[in-house]
Amino acid sequence: MAKNSGRSRAGRGASAEPVNMPLWRRIVRAVFIWGAALALLGAIFLGTAVFFTMRELPDYSALKSSQNGQMIVVRARDGRELVSLGPSYGKWLSYSDIPPIMRDALVSVEDRRFREHPGVDPIGLARAVYVSLTTDHRAKATSTITQQLARNIFLNNTRSWTRKAREMVLALALERKFSKDQILELYLNKVYFGGGAYGVDAASRKFFGHPGTQLSTAEAAIIAGLVKAPSNYSPTADVEAAIGRGKVVLGLMAREGVLSQSEADSVDFNNVSVAKEKGQNSVRYFTDWALPQLDMLLPENNEPIEVWTTLDVGMQNAATKAVDANVPKGAQGALVSMDRDGAVLAMVGGTDYVNSNYNRAVSALRQPGSAWKLFVYLSALEAGYTPDDRVVDEPVTIDGWSPQNSGRTFAGQIDIRTAFAYSKNTIAAQLGNEVGFGTVASMARRFGITSQINTKPAMVLGTSEVRVIDMTRAFAAVSAGGTSVEPYGIVKVTTTSGELLYEHKSVRGSVLVPHYVAAGITDLLQTAVATGTGRAAQIGRPVAGKTGTTSSNKDGWFLGFSSGITTGVWMGRDDAKAVGGLSGGHAPARAFADYMKVAVANRPVEPFDTELKLPEWQLEPDDEQLQGSPEDYYYTDENGNLVHPEGGAQADQPRYEDGTTLPAPAMVPDYGQGGTPGRPQRGSQDAPPAANEDFLDRATGRGNEDPGLRPGQVTGYPPPRPTPTARPTPLRSPVTQP
Repeated sequence: MAKNSGRSRAGRGASAEPVNMPLWRRIVRAVFIWGAALALLGAIFLGTAVFFTMRELPDYSALKSSQNGQMIVVRARDGRELVSLGPSYGKWLSYSDIPPIMRDALVSVEDRRFREHPGVDPIGLARAVYVSLTTDHRAKATSTITQQLARNIFLNNTRSWTRKAREMVLALALERKFSKDQILELYLNKVYFGGGAYGVDAASRKFFGHPGTQLSTAEAAIIAGLVKAPSNYSPTADVEAAIGRGKVVLGLMAREGVLSQSEADSVDFNNVSVAKEKGQNSVRYFTDWALPQLDMLLPENNEPIEVWTTLDVGMQNAATKAVDANVPKGAQGALVSMDRDGAVLAMVGGTDYVNSNYNRAVSALRQPGSAWKLFVYLSALEAGYTPDDRVVDEPVTIDGWSPQNSGRTFAGQIDIRTAFAYSKNTIAAQLGNEVGFGTVASMARRFGITSQINTKPAMVLGTSEVRVIDMTRAFAAVSAGGTSVEPYGIVKVTTTSGELLYEHKSVRGSVLVPHYVAAGITDLLQTAVATGTGRAAQIGRPVAGKTGTTSSNKDGWFLGFSSGITTGVWMGRDDAKAVGGLSGGHAPARAFADYMKVAVANRPVEPFDTELKLPEWQLEPDDEQLQGSPEDYYYTDENGNLVHPEGGAQADQPRYEDGTTLPAPAMVPDYGQGGTPGRPQRGSQDAPPAANEDFLDRATGRGNEDPGLRPGQVTGYPPPRPTPTARPTPLRSPVTQP
């Protein structure tokens, strides 16, 4: 019994041991067991997926013959073909024909463990996950060369976990079916290097003018650096950026041991000669801006398409000639022209697309100078100023800043219209200070300025950098009567068979400022061209516009509109150095005029709407009128008689604001006692006086010599109106205008 009892206790103790195991150990063991089971199931699933994917992959010859890219025919607004874009493939280069320096450069920059991983880099993936969990940055560069190849051949660039999982499965399958050399050969012949070039040979011919088998170390480094961002590092777009990226690639090659550091340092990029493209013109500036919008306008589509645009061929040619004929030597020029609905009619992003495809019309940020005063005066007009208001052009200092006018002269008392026409900096500074620099910045934002805006006092003179297309859009909104305008370049997209894929829908813009503000600024803009700094922009019909010149003549602007077409012109150097003699009123204004004469030739002449239909509170601009018109009130003389302001007896009846009159006082004859000959009395001519002189003296206080009571004091027809608080007054001249 004792033995059995002992065994029983021992058995119970053994079975109770797991029950007494600490909770954390039980959790760890459960996680380990379930984790191992899930990992095993995942491995089985992944292996099965890879196996079946590998079986379905095309053979190597089929993959070689497949092509990426989409053919796009771009048409002008009249249907004429502007350009046909599509993939460009060079000669297929076998692995042995591709220069070793090219292969090594690409592996070093894109996937340095290419020869070690099975298609997916677990180390790189783990690092990316760690970065995502420990920082706010999205994981980057997690795709191997094999994954990129799988995406380029079989998938698209949609960002999703599903696409990423399919990409990994395909990469593992490719590695199982093909050798590393075959995968690298496929990749180097299919990867996109920008400018429509797919593959090393096409890129070499496009950028350097020779086959890919003849690539030098410097050229190979530049081409390898293009994969990350073809448009940013393209040698034809920005040689300096391309060379800088090439030096980064050489540094990575030295780190991986492909080159020694001395060999990398000895590579001379000055010997690299970039080939000039043929058959390119300024139309490409427009297509480079418009075509990327297809990604937002169309669903996933790989079939050939036709894109119908807003570009007018005749206007584009005129714009190109206008810029080329007027731009100062050594400078660049840009032009954007749009119709009243925002349709871009012409776009010039530079003087030579072949030498530089950098689009200065939509990408460059430059100071607008006095063209920025558009927003200063819009703010002032909205705050209550009118073009006829008087201001004083005199020295002014705001927070230690003292602006100077051109010529360092001051005109004294002038009106707002003249101050704007002759671009008086002191007046703009005073107006900006009065309405608030933040208000001016908000007005610029309202009219479509998307770049950063500072609110320091000097901002009123255009120190914040802007884009040409944004400034043109702002002036187009003024042309549209203060209604917002959204630039667009694509009218519709169809398949080659005519199926409509997209069509632009016209949307009425929102009201940005009241009509009277738009009319007032149009008045000012028209005067600036008629008699002010923009006289060179005259074209024989109404034109409204504004010049802009920055310090040291680094930038020259002219922006304006006529007959529903708004055009903005900028000129300057890319390195922001001074350009001798450059000012907005000369070369840019002349280019504007040369272009607009062609652009509006077939349009009717349209006079501007500059009629100020002011709101009620703004109808009395002077202090005197805030008390009512002189025709609308009366005085009493020392005898209590109603007297017209011009003197003598009341000739015109006092009126209320709605035009109704007070009862007319009657003239009564001399009644002797209490009556005064010729004195107006209320009542009929037969009625006696209502009160004698003693009563009137006591009632009115006559004879008390109280200096507070003066003859001729206003008695209240109509009652004084309150002074509008929104109306700025400090800048106005103290001289009251009739």
